Formats: sequence, structure tokens, C-alpha cells
Amino acid sequence: MKMPFLNIGMLAGMLALTGCATKKPYDYTNFRAHPPRSIVVLPPINQSTDIRGTYSYLSTVTRPLAEMGYYVFPVAEVDELMKENGLPTAGEMRGVPLDKIGEIIGADSVLYVTLKQYGSKYVVISSVTTVAADAKLVDVKTGVTLWEGSTVVQQSSGDSGGSIIGALITAVVTQVVNSATDPAHDASSMANFELFTLKDHGLLYGPHFPENKKK
Repeated sequence: MKMPFLNIGMLAGMLALTGCATKKPYDYTNFRAHPPRSIVVLPPINQSTDIRGTYSYLSTVTRPLAEMGYYVFPVAEVDELMKENGLPTAGEMRGVPLDKIGEIIGADSVLYVTLKQYGSKYVVISSVTTVAADAKLVDVKTGVTLWEGSTVVQQSSGDSGGSIIGALITAVVTQVVNSATDPAHDASSMANFELFTLKDHGLLYGPHFPENKKK
């Protein structure tokens, strides 16, 4: 039985639309209306099961933001300041009013991060390290959301060239090494680079970016 030409045409059209589907560029209207010069990054809300996630991830945020042309307040000093003022957890820090952040710290924008996944999972003879995060940049004076983004980075291990014994040895070594180190830390650096620099979806370059300084 032959398929009607109409159905074939419809199928071809659907395949074409699927293949050409692209993510819509981010709307930077609010960002351009209130361009930030400085950013204070609060410790992430950690929804993962790894308690190292909050501060390991936080330590990888500053560099890509600074390289994009923003002044980033030292994350360790901000964290200590918050704790000294009776705010020991990331959740409590997130509740600080924007006007207080502007008054005490002097930042003109705040970056809020939620860590959705962080850490490594072991499956027989391999491991998968995953870092997933959502971020939102908010203007201190107006409370307007300037930008939002999300990222997921996964790194896998366990390639032994096809040998089962080799794979088992690799898995054991990987687990021992990972217990002494934090592979998700490196994945966090990759995640932040993608989050902030992805064309048409990351942040726009800041006032201290070399090209912007020339203008």
C-alpha cells in the first residue's frame, strides 16, 4: 500500500521544522535599560546531595564574570560579612533586601544561583559527574530581573579500551581519586563558562571589557 503524497509531504515538512528548530535568543531589554557595572554573588542554594556543592561552585563564578568585564565583589568576603550579621546559610542570605545589599555592599546587581545537581554517580564501571545550575541577575535599585540562564554539564569516565578487567581497574582508581578530590569542581568551571558566555543567551559584556573600554 502506497502512502498518499499528502502524508509524505506533511512528514517532510515536520522533519524540516524539527531539524531547523533553534533556541530563541534571550531578550536583553531589561539588561540594556539597567546595565550593571558590579555584581555581588551570593552563595548558591544547594539542592544537590553533595554538601561541598555550595562553596565549590561559588569559587568558580568570579573568573568568567570578571573576564566579561564586571567588577565582582570578593565572594569569600561577602560570605563572611553575611555570616557575621547573623545569616549563616545561603537561604538566609538570599532573603536580604536588595536596598540593604546596595547600601552595605555597594553593588548594583545581585547574582542568585540555585545548584540543581552537583557531584558524581557511579554506575558499575563508569562514573558521571554532573553540574546543573540556574542563575538570575537582579538590579539592586529596581528589583528588575536583568538576565536569567541555566546550564548542565556532564563529564563521564570509565573508558578502558574495551577490556572488562581494565574497566574495573579504571573504575576503582577513579572512585579512589574522586574520594580525595572533587571532579565536580572542574565541571563547575565549565558550567559557568557556558552559562555566562553562550552567544545570545549568556551575559552581555560589561563596562570593563577591553573592547567596551575603548568606546
